[in-house]
Amino acid sequence: MRGEGTLLTETNGQTQSEKILLAAYMCISTRGYATVSMRDIADEAGVVLSQLNYYFKNKEGLFKEVVGIMISKYLKEIEESLKQKNSPQKKIEGLINYFKNMLQLNPELFKLLYDFTGLAIWSPVFSGLLSELFKDLSGIIEKYIFNDLQIKDLKGYSAKTLSRLILGSMFGTGIQVLLDQDEELSEALNAMQIIFE
Repeated sequence: MRGEGTLLTETNGQTQSEKILLAAYMCISTRGYATVSMRDIADEAGVVLSQLNYYFKNKEGLFKEVVGIMISKYLKEIEESLKQKNSPQKKIEGLINYFKNMLQLNPELFKLLYDFTGLAIWSPVFSGLLSELFKDLSGIIEKYIFNDLQIKDLKGYSAKTLSRLILGSMFGTGIQVLLDQDEELSEALNAMQIIFE
């Protein structure tokens, strides 16, 4: 997994746990959580199965660690893309461009997010992690986009509500794009800018 937009990167001198995390990410981002076994991950990492249990106890513990890394990556990259712009309009444009680039250059990361979101509906362990991710992402959008606007510019809605609307729209559009490659990605995402007109 080399190149821009990867969740984990290969380096010389990785620890066993880092190799396992990388292997887990690679397996579930290409095949999905439900179809990946601990043996698949051990084979991909080049370790014996007992090492997975030693470092992560079970499949849920391992994938919880992968989700934690994914969450850190999303939050850091989105915040960085918003910090670089100087107006709410430019910041929303930067956020849209971030999503477009990630969907085009690293769809596996989005597939992983969607896979874990489905899992979070049924698993209290993942539910808390994903709930925090969405709260944090909404908070970043609110902080970097809406805090610069005057309250009258929000058309009667709170900054928190509009931040969730933007995040939900991007998340939903991303699903559509992954399912339907003919989706007019740029147009669908760019339409969110009407909130600022």
